[in-house]
Amino acid sequence: MAAPEVQLLGPRLREERERRGVSLRALARDVGVSASMVSQIETGKVQPSVSTLYAITTTLGITVEDLFTPRPDGAVPDSSRDRALDALRGHRLGPLVRPDQRRVLQLDSGVTWELLGDLPPHSVDFLLVTYQPGSTSSSRGGLMRHPGSEYGHLLSGSLHLTLGFEEMELHPGDSICFDSTTPHSYRNGGTEPAVGVWFVIERPR
Repeated sequence: MAAPEVQLLGPRLREERERRGVSLRALARDVGVSASMVSQIETGKVQPSVSTLYAITTTLGITVEDLFTPRPDGAVPDSSRDRALDALRGHRLGPLVRPDQRRVLQLDSGVTWELLGDLPPHSVDFLLVTYQPGSTSSSRGGLMRHPGSEYGHLLSGSLHLTLGFEEMELHPGDSICFDSTTPHSYRNGGTEPAVGVWFVIERPR
């Protein structure tokens, strides 16, 4: 069975932006994209790239892990309820997680993230990451940086990593680890999907 895809990514981002009193134009300015792009992401017309998603979550002060569990429908945040809802965001996923129980985020240019587990209150993105041939972490070709530390292990395919001024080609069995504040990007220039397991340790909730 296919894992359930997270359908409310755009509305979830809009909710967090409005909850923090950030205008659409202000968010677009801070992220470095057009207001039209942010609007299209929030309405689900387009999916963000990996780099844009990290830029948005960093600006809004949330973790990528938060996005896998949207707030309950109809919840109206206020100063007292926010704390309770925040506690619900990181629903435990495990200890055993079968393939059809993973939550899935489909991102721009053929990148897929599958959540392999979630153990609140720890802010760790435990992901099965797939880069389809020709896909990249940034559709604009730029480098990204975000808070935390990144660990990856490639299972199949090949993946090109730009890390600061270094260029690396990852092959099955290769592992990486680095400070995520170092500018970096991924690109699959091969002919088969690149699949790996990634841990991204973000800021505490």
